[in-house]
Amino acid sequence: MRTVLLASLRRHLRRYVAAGTAVVVAVAFVVAVGVLTTGAQNRILAGAGAPFAGADHVVTNLGTQNAITYAAQHGDEVAVLGSATLPLRAGDEQAAGKFVGSIADLPRLRWQTLDSGRFPEREGEAVVDAWTAQEMTIAVGDTVTLGAGGDAVDLRVVGIGAASANLGQAAVYITFDQLLHWRDDDTLLLDRAVVVGDPGRLPDGAVALTPQELVAASMAQHTNNVNTMALLLLVFAGIAGIVSVLVITNTFAILFAQRVRDFALLRCVGATRRQVLGSVRREAVVVGVLASLGGVGAGIGLGYGLIALAGAVTRNSPLGAPDRLPVWWLLGGFAVGLVVTLLASWLPTRRVVRVSPLAALRPDGVVDARTGTGRVRVVLGAVLLAGGAALLAVAAVQDSAVSMVAGGAALFAGVLLFGPLLVPRVVRGIGALLGTGGRLATENAVRNPRRTATTTASLLVGVTLTTAVLTGLATTRASVDANHGTAHPLDVALTSWDGPLDADVLEQVRATPGVGQAIVVEGVLVEVGRGAGGGAGQDGADRPLLLLSAPDAGLVARDGGTFAAVGPGTVALDADVYGDDPADVLGDPVTAQAVAGDGAPEVELQVTTGSGWGGAGLVASGTLAALGTPRPHAVWVRAAADADPVALVGALETLADTVGADVDNGLRAEAADDQMLGIITGATLGLLGISVVIALVGIANTLGLSVLERAREHAVLRALGLTRRQLRRMLATEAVLLSVTAALLGTVLGVGFAWVGYETFVKAALDAATWRIPWLELAAVLPVGVLAGLLAAVLPARRAARVTPAAALTLD
Repeated sequence: MRTVLLASLRRHLRRYVAAGTAVVVAVAFVVAVGVLTTGAQNRILAGAGAPFAGADHVVTNLGTQNAITYAAQHGDEVAVLGSATLPLRAGDEQAAGKFVGSIADLPRLRWQTLDSGRFPEREGEAVVDAWTAQEMTIAVGDTVTLGAGGDAVDLRVVGIGAASANLGQAAVYITFDQLLHWRDDDTLLLDRAVVVGDPGRLPDGAVALTPQELVAASMAQHTNNVNTMALLLLVFAGIAGIVSVLVITNTFAILFAQRVRDFALLRCVGATRRQVLGSVRREAVVVGVLASLGGVGAGIGLGYGLIALAGAVTRNSPLGAPDRLPVWWLLGGFAVGLVVTLLASWLPTRRVVRVSPLAALRPDGVVDARTGTGRVRVVLGAVLLAGGAALLAVAAVQDSAVSMVAGGAALFAGVLLFGPLLVPRVVRGIGALLGTGGRLATENAVRNPRRTATTTASLLVGVTLTTAVLTGLATTRASVDANHGTAHPLDVALTSWDGPLDADVLEQVRATPGVGQAIVVEGVLVEVGRGAGGGAGQDGADRPLLLLSAPDAGLVARDGGTFAAVGPGTVALDADVYGDDPADVLGDPVTAQAVAGDGAPEVELQVTTGSGWGGAGLVASGTLAALGTPRPHAVWVRAAADADPVALVGALETLADTVGADVDNGLRAEAADDQMLGIITGATLGLLGISVVIALVGIANTLGLSVLERAREHAVLRALGLTRRQLRRMLATEAVLLSVTAALLGTVLGVGFAWVGYETFVKAALDAATWRIPWLELAAVLPVGVLAGLLAAVLPARRAARVTPAAALTLD
């Protein structure tokens, strides 16, 4: 049979090239998924996990004193993370409190980046963050003062740090030894240490984690304990496997269906079933090994190429280059290619060798629901549809990602098994709209329902993935925006605590570049005390509190003004400013009395909490009027869509200094959300791009093999008078019918899968989840799908039209 093996490889080289192409692209998809997901994880580690990126371990739960002792014991191999809140003065600019962090002595552990200058090397030197530098007009070479009174220290600015979206970033960085100058300051909080090598013996209660483990735990904590990257990895690993199996299996199914007569002739001349099976499997091993090796190389090149392309076309690439090859993904891709190739060759040939040689030499019968095989397909398809739907329901109820992937795979497999029943009916329905001109193409397309379903499968996969991802991204973006709007409803707030703002401040703010909308907010400065009749200033709560009322907050707020809708007799305080329970700070209830002077009415208020608007309290308009005469005390700003947040905040900080106001910056938190969403979106779109390419290759492959399989049919049509142009038009119409069918079915499936993902993942990760269907983008899927089908049919149609009827009738 060795001679038969070599002869078969030579004789069917073109068909095996098509099969090998399917294996190459499927394996490349798996490998590229691994490269891109590894790149996305690296980018997240370089963003949210930047302070830990150079470390081998991160020690958490240390506490300030333990952190100082631990650092002293390990020397330069340890860098402590944390900060003190200290007054900062630069020339005429002053800030009551800025976070001050430390720079690691070991360059490997320095996570901060520089816009200009260098890092501090000795006492008396500092690096200032770009946000603070713009806010307080600080440049390299300037002198700033940290601290107050006898603890004040003058520092020379030797560098300006790059603006970062990482929450918790400090405004000023100095050496750790110099930070310990304020070791007795109550605001010094040191809770983590990054370590090179073995973390050694840890203090009681401390825990050592790898940077990857800590970043994953931190991301999950910010998304209601949902690990977004693990889910993304799981979903696309499942997609990679499903697409690979479908593309390879479909190609081999058509390939071996074309070789039924070959196998029958081998049986007629004396080959046993076992010999035929062995020969085919050896062919499959050769094709699988060579194509899988090629797919691994192609996947590595594709993955790194997409990462490089993302870096070239975007200012801040959402993907980072992996520091090492994802070995397990490479091995997994190779295994997928080889195993699926063997299975894809095993099933069709077993079916062929079960029938007698004479039966195999007859024309292939159509498998439909009336045959035994058709009934098995229908029953199995029904079981998979029911089981997949049940698993998806479990996923939506229990937030199970594994059930979501398994259920989606089972449901999709059920749809494919039902394809020979479903697809021809949809094709006939669409073909009826074409009139008599499309009748021939319609009848030719549905003559073999199984072949028709197989041909549409690859494009169905691509459209389903595209629709699901587009809907999922739109839903995720809307949910993240809604979630951010709830947590940080205001982009920027300028607040005056010393007195009312001038009448022209609102116009100055609106004239600032980057401001989309701004409103003036009226308020009353009050003194507060605890309990009914407690009087202002009791229990130590004697500092003035600014109370604001903003009935027009919806014009600028990202939550539509909900945060400012406070009921009568209630005061809302920002939990980010006053703690998780403001009542513990100011009392519950509290009394408020205007600072205006004697005889001002005293009002009792119940305390509620919220977040995202700063240190002022919020009350109803009637409550504010009962306290005194409201005056303009704040301006709330909504940034324009194309605004540069750093430039906008810097300009408003400058304006605030001239009018005696403080600035609360909500754009920085939004930048953090956008950075994380950008990474996930970039990785997802990269993976989607690969999926679409695989689908296009798959439909081109199956269409090409389908045309090759029907060479005799086309020869008969040509002999009956069909011209080459008419043959090409018929095949193009066929491709359009199949493409429209795949696009319609794929859109329905994709939106359904996206909804399950929303119920399973988005609602679990984000409190303010919002379902969104991108109608405009989905409307573009149909013409793109039709164009893909037409392009995939061009070469097969040209090849079919070039063959003369006499030559086509001699083809096997």
